[in-house]
Amino acid sequence: MWGRVRRAGDRVAHALRTEPKTDGDRRPHNLFEAAASYVTACAEDDQERAEEAAGWVSPEALSFGVNELACRAVIALARERGRSPEAVARELLGLPTG
Repeated sequence: MWGRVRRAGDRVAHALRTEPKTDGDRRPHNLFEAAASYVTACAEDDQERAEEAAGWVSPEALSFGVNELACRAVIALARERGRSPEAVARELLGLPTG
């Protein structure tokens, strides 16, 4: 049974890693590296770098990684500010904290 679980996990991991890094490293990019590079490039208004990072993984994997990064960032800011994650998210988006 554990062999099946391990093989399924290997397939998922392989699906999330698509393209080898360009710096000569043979290890492929993973969705979190792609998400971090993509979000950083977007924040710095670097369209070329954002497009490159978006090509490292599937659109679904990138979306998942960006969502995970957003959740972790909001939680970290909420802890730092001593506020709720909802209040911080609304503040970052310029919404009323209602």
